[in-house]
Amino acid sequence: MSEAKRLVVVGGVAGGMSCAARARRLDENAHIIVLERGQHVSFANCGLPYYVGGEIADSDDLLVQTPTKLRESLNLDVRPSHEVIGLDLAARQVSVRITAADGGARVEQIGYDALVLSPGALAFRPPIQGLEQSTRVHTLRSVPDAIRLRELAEAGAQRAVVLGAGFIGVEAAEVLAQRGISTTLVEFAAHVLPPLDEEVAWPVTQQLRRLGIDVRTSVTADQILAGAQSDTVVLSDGTRLEADLIVLSVGVRPDTAVFEQAGVACERGAIVVDEHGRTSAEAVWAVGDATLSTDPVTGVRRPVALAGPANRAGRLVADHVMRPETARPIAAPLGTAIVRVGELAAAMTGANRASLEQAGVAFHTLHLHPNQHAGYFPGATPVHLVVHVRAGDGLLLGAQAVGEQGVDKRIDVLATALRAGMHVADLIDLDLAYAPPYGQAKDPINLVGMVGSNVLDGTLALWQARELDHVLHHCLILDVRTDQELTAGTVPGALHIPHTQLRSRLDEVAQATEGRPVRVLCASGVRSALAHRMLVQAGFDSASLSGGMHTLRAVVGDRAGELLTAPQAPA
Repeated sequence: MSEAKRLVVVGGVAGGMSCAARARRLDENAHIIVLERGQHVSFANCGLPYYVGGEIADSDDLLVQTPTKLRESLNLDVRPSHEVIGLDLAARQVSVRITAADGGARVEQIGYDALVLSPGALAFRPPIQGLEQSTRVHTLRSVPDAIRLRELAEAGAQRAVVLGAGFIGVEAAEVLAQRGISTTLVEFAAHVLPPLDEEVAWPVTQQLRRLGIDVRTSVTADQILAGAQSDTVVLSDGTRLEADLIVLSVGVRPDTAVFEQAGVACERGAIVVDEHGRTSAEAVWAVGDATLSTDPVTGVRRPVALAGPANRAGRLVADHVMRPETARPIAAPLGTAIVRVGELAAAMTGANRASLEQAGVAFHTLHLHPNQHAGYFPGATPVHLVVHVRAGDGLLLGAQAVGEQGVDKRIDVLATALRAGMHVADLIDLDLAYAPPYGQAKDPINLVGMVGSNVLDGTLALWQARELDHVLHHCLILDVRTDQELTAGTVPGALHIPHTQLRSRLDEVAQATEGRPVRVLCASGVRSALAHRMLVQAGFDSASLSGGMHTLRAVVGDRAGELLTAPQAPA
């Protein structure tokens, strides 16, 4: 038995309930109290959009556990409608506002031997004029939120505006559109799902548009004008959007004001914890969305609002509270996440390009578009992969993927490889399951290893789609696709020689270069890599477009029409 005779956990759901349940399994005699200000102490917050859309039919299905079940199975003293409004570190007690069913309230002091803070995060409310006065603005953070949004959708809402195109915002926009509501998705960043790199986010944008959603990026909501029948959302570019329903999903902030005021050290509002979840205060731990994590790739300190890391950390915090001598440290989360959008899944793990550039990390980016299973087996579809590896030694830094099938499998493998500190060449030797309906003899993960190894040892030199403007002015672009592929458009001024003819037409390349480097492209980067090897061994300064035209089109996005041209007639 540890010294923590009475454990008080503030907040349930992922981190708090995981901690309380583990603590009980470790100590049958401890008095474990869970204080939850809401009505539901353990619910599937990641399932909320699917209830709004109707895939989850009954709101009760969102309730993972109830206070009664938790008392019966784990002998936990779970107290909903108990909001912590104060903390006295010296006296080791919390002040709790208890709301009764009739709306009355009282304040009570509860002492603790050990205190675990899992307050979560609140929806960020930006300074939009008229936001607080509108009755049509809603969030999607709780079961009551989801119930209310579904009621409004079923009551005949016709026009919705979703502010914020993060994971919840995208999911909310999708389910509202699927209910027949005319939906506009507004995002301040240059593309939807800002944690993704632009070339992964672009297919998601196209999918959202196919679902009938009006996607507007690089714009903000400046004002909400309340009306009798609907509100008007005024955007920063002057656009006015009529809305019966407005969903606010522009991010979250740690809900830590009470604890910071009491003296618990915080940084930018997030609770500072050590590797075991201990705060600056004696006998106080913290876990979940409200805590500060250190990115294992870039070293940046930030909260990570994801259920998986919160659940795992809650368990390990309970270990340290009850058995500190054997407790394992909490691993810094990689931010692994996935979202379904229409027919697509988009996922990520580790660092993205922007965070690596901001941290000053030198890296290579690999783009691949392999099929999720054997191409000769019916139903093969591509998995679009983006993998960042450290320059020099190829340490895996981050990965993203988008596609119809096989995305979760590949990101999970890459997340495991990142956690293990593997280098890109190590992926070549991963022994992954193969049968034609499930994968390839050379799995997409193995192919990442092969391409990365070639880049690191100099066998393959890459140029990136983001370098297009520079390449257009300073290099000869060689398009090695077939005549038929070229009809869909090519890069202006490109020399076209199919890769199967290149060996016999190298003199044409030499004549066209005029001393310039050669930058090769094809559809996905496979044939251009072959062409690159021919050119290098013939003495040319050559590089292959990473990911080919598939990636280039995703990077230029809506500008494809103005940047890509029809092929020129042969002379």
